[in-house]
Amino acid sequence: MAEIAIKIDDQEERFPEAVTVAEALKSLMSGKQRKQTIAVYANTQAVDLHTELVEDTVIVPIKKDSPEGLEILRHSTSHIMAQAVRELFGNDVKIAIGPAIENGFYYDFLRDAPFSPEDFELIEKKMAQIAGQALPFSHRYIPRVEAIEMFREQGEKYKVELLEEIEDDTVSIYQQGSFVDLCRGPHIPDTSWVRDFKLLRVAGAYWRGDENNDVLQRIYGTVFFDKKALKKHLNDLEEAKKRDHRRLGKDLQLFTINDQIGPGLILWQPKGSLLRRLIEDYWKDEHYRHDYELLYTPHIARQDLWNTSGHLDFYSENMYASMEIDEVKYQLKPMNCPFHIGVYKSNKRSYREFPIRWAELGTVYRYERAGALHGLLRVRGFTQDDAHIFCREDQLEEEIFNILDLNLLILKRFGFEDYDVYLSTRPEKSVGSEEIWEKSTAALKQALEKKGLGFELDPGEGVFYGPKIDIKIKDQLGRSWQCSTIQVDFNLPDRFDMTYTGADNRDHQPIMIHRALMGSLERFVGVLIEHYAGAFPIWFAPVQARILNITDDQAAYSEKVYKQLRKAGVRVEKDLRNEKLNYKIREAQMAKIPYMLIVGEKEKSDTTVTVRLRDGKNLPPMSIDEFAAKIEEESRQGRGI
Repeated sequence: MAEIAIKIDDQEERFPEAVTVAEALKSLMSGKQRKQTIAVYANTQAVDLHTELVEDTVIVPIKKDSPEGLEILRHSTSHIMAQAVRELFGNDVKIAIGPAIENGFYYDFLRDAPFSPEDFELIEKKMAQIAGQALPFSHRYIPRVEAIEMFREQGEKYKVELLEEIEDDTVSIYQQGSFVDLCRGPHIPDTSWVRDFKLLRVAGAYWRGDENNDVLQRIYGTVFFDKKALKKHLNDLEEAKKRDHRRLGKDLQLFTINDQIGPGLILWQPKGSLLRRLIEDYWKDEHYRHDYELLYTPHIARQDLWNTSGHLDFYSENMYASMEIDEVKYQLKPMNCPFHIGVYKSNKRSYREFPIRWAELGTVYRYERAGALHGLLRVRGFTQDDAHIFCREDQLEEEIFNILDLNLLILKRFGFEDYDVYLSTRPEKSVGSEEIWEKSTAALKQALEKKGLGFELDPGEGVFYGPKIDIKIKDQLGRSWQCSTIQVDFNLPDRFDMTYTGADNRDHQPIMIHRALMGSLERFVGVLIEHYAGAFPIWFAPVQARILNITDDQAAYSEKVYKQLRKAGVRVEKDLRNEKLNYKIREAQMAKIPYMLIVGEKEKSDTTVTVRLRDGKNLPPMSIDEFAAKIEEESRQGRGI
């Protein structure tokens, strides 16, 4: 019998051809190591432990505590959930797809009746029974035509549709017990590995994401290798519910969305508008200190502009339909960059002017499907903290350094010091030569490396005109949020025939850098709400203090305190209702007010206020001027002044 060489790390042994991974591991690994191994990479391909090896193979174990191991567990659990649903509700339920996702898994089903909480209990119980049977996940390849016939007999139209689009003659099938699914794998060895799981919720989902297709029911769940990790995740989900910016935005009277006006369009209430203004004022001041100039540009432009920029060719699905004005077609802007180019081209430019740094809080409009809209995080009209830098090639690296420094400074000021950095490369739909793309990508990569910032490659996720750096910030719960982006662009300067006069008195083409540090202001505010659970730091809290009188006898003095603090620049409210003090304190705490200024007879007599923090702690009484000075100092420190 022929033999093959199998190697793990520095250990290599020879085995009979067609040995399974599990059999080889018995010789190559200790029992303790095998218990931690859920699957392996065999010559870089992820495979199950029961896979037969037929050639010399280098094995890299996939451990339970790895992201890849957790993904395999979750994918396998989605199959177990689909099996449970099938066994409970019969063939009247049609199954679609069930992948692993971040923090869990889902499976899509077509069923006439909605899944209820009682159904969830039944499904979880059945899943536990299936897990207890230790059913092996068996893998085989069968002819595609045979698979089509098999799923057609089962009435699984979604599987048939997928199979009819596959060009291969054979397809990959997995089976545990009586349940068969179309799947590439890999999977866990058997169902007994699934113990600590929880079904979370059900939501509607269009088949293949197309609103013209069937509406399916998507059951979400999560699973971990141990109860402790599952418990922590469920606790985090409960904490996330408490921090949900949509609920807090309503409770704190920050913003609203009105269907009569339109989904995905934000109405900022007075307190939310003040919060936004504080953020914008800080942003403007910081940009002034970093040698930027501000621009303002229109909300619409001739359609021809978007032809020149390439947006109609590469971005039209995200743009709103054109409108006709004086027999000329115009469109709402999805981006600000062509307008900044228009400002650039309004004058002849010299190399001596560079770098030119222009920033704008520019409102743009992009089409999002109704099902994708989500509070402030996914909207149809939003304001970008946009900027464009025009520079010479010899200035490019320093400008990227400057952007990164300003980016991390602003994020830190708002309380974000934990983040992941990604370098996104050329997408399938793009403009420009390969040489230009390589040059742009290399410039970003070199800047990150010289700056000492670790990053991951994100292949194919660049924008159509250039590669980009993405910075994903992490909030208090460790969740990642896409905000900052930096893009090097050689293409738009070429498409718009941008030039400058060089030292040689000849025309040259500038380099254009696109960047947004907070990204969308709407999204950034949504992240801030969830990060701080609505309890904002004093420097950008919309309301810094609320005055609470004990009885009506202090109403006049409270009015005096209110006017004096307003004059001093403190963002203050007053609650002079004829209510019990504890009730008013509780309401102020619910409103996340940083300071409560309690006014009784003693305070009135001494012309002071008693200061109570939102966490319940009390400070010694202080004069109105002392409190105003305290707020000013805290605000200065928060802004980094």
